[in-house]
Amino acid sequence: MKQRLIAAILPVLPVAALASSEEAWDDFRAAVESACRAAVEAPQTASVSVEVNPFGSESYGAALVTVGGEGGQDRLVCIFDKRSQAVEITAPFADAAPAE
Repeated sequence: MKQRLIAAILPVLPVAALASSEEAWDDFRAAVESACRAAVEAPQTASVSVEVNPFGSESYGAALVTVGGEGGQDRLVCIFDKRSQAVEITAPFADAAPAE
C-alpha cells in the first residue's frame, strides 16, 4: 500500500518544483497576447481583442481573439507553443443562427 502511494505521488513532485512565480506568469501572458496580436491578419481599422487563458495547458498557451469591423465580429482561437513560441490562429468560428 505504501509503495502505491509513493508511486502515485512521485510523478507530481516535479510539477510542484517547476511552479512559476506570478511575474513569470505575467510575462507568459504578455508573450501570448503579443504573439497572438501579431499573428492576426486584420485591416488597420479593425479592433482586435485578445483574451489570454491565464495558464494554458502543459504545452500550449491559448487565447480567444475577437476581430471587429464594419462587417461584424469574428472569433478565433490562438494557440501558442510554450517551447518554440510558435503561434497558430484558427479560422473564424461560424456564427450559428439562434434557435427559434
